[in-house]
Amino acid sequence: MENEIFTLKDENGVEQEFELVMKFDIEDSEYVILTALDNEEAIALKIVVDESGEEVLVTVEDEEEFKMVSEAYEALSLEEE
Repeated sequence: MENEIFTLKDENGVEQEFELVMKFDIEDSEYVILTALDNEEAIALKIVVDESGEEVLVTVEDEEEFKMVSEAYEALSLEEE
């Protein structure tokens, strides 16, 4: 199975490619963990549906939510080992 690759733009419009590491649900929300192809930096993003009905990835801004996502990712990663 081929890994999913996402091309994201930062706040300056610079594109960077990321590989999907994991997708998981917490309560009623979906999240993804992506790793940059060029430096292995990992980011956590939330999947939301925009006003046109399309799924989009957004930054997890809330500190408590980010902590919850980080802890879930660590727990799920340990289960996979």
